[in-house]
Amino acid sequence: MRFNCTVLPAKMDKIDLKKKSDLHLGRKLWHATGVCLMVAIYHLAGPERSWMILGLLTAVALPFDFLRLSNSQLNRVAVRCFGPVMRQHEVEHVSGASYLFLGALFLLLYQDSHILTLTLLFLAFGDPVASFFGIRFGKDKIIGNKTLQGTMASLVVCTLIAFVYYYTHNIMTERLLIVAPLSGAIGAASELIPVGKLDDNFTFPIICSVLLWALFHLFGGFGV
Repeated sequence: MRFNCTVLPAKMDKIDLKKKSDLHLGRKLWHATGVCLMVAIYHLAGPERSWMILGLLTAVALPFDFLRLSNSQLNRVAVRCFGPVMRQHEVEHVSGASYLFLGALFLLLYQDSHILTLTLLFLAFGDPVASFFGIRFGKDKIIGNKTLQGTMASLVVCTLIAFVYYYTHNIMTERLLIVAPLSGAIGAASELIPVGKLDDNFTFPIICSVLLWALFHLFGGFGV
């Protein structure tokens, strides 16, 4: 679901920004920091205030995205401000940040801190790690431009995150060697599986949280 706006008052000058095929380490750091900040807000402010904070951010970011796409001068200002963490296609499309806010709002519907936290941690670290290893070392394409090497890297990172999280929170510890790798596989699959043309900042939280919810039900992870 990528909204495109081609009606601009004046043609945008060609802007040299990073593409999805570039390593773009600055964006990966920005992404991880922003998502971890969402986790911190949830745990410090609580679910009710998180709804207000995240809802306000979404209410600002999404209209701003549409507004800049119809106003070339505003778009230029946005690119000057956020160019180091933007990608080339975002000059004429809604940014990944807006999709991320929508995906995070969906997570609040669960009213479960473990599913929300794990999903966001997988998104913060598993997604950029998959991209980094896929671009840097990827040789074997499996789905679209996604590579086996990137997916395996994401699997390892998400499994480690799940193992530490379950152990420190005393969740399903008697099945830790089963649920941690399964959770890692969920994180890797959520990054790998395309859903039409929907942005993965939106689809990742939905796919990952739904599968984690099913895993928690199957292995008795709720009630902790």
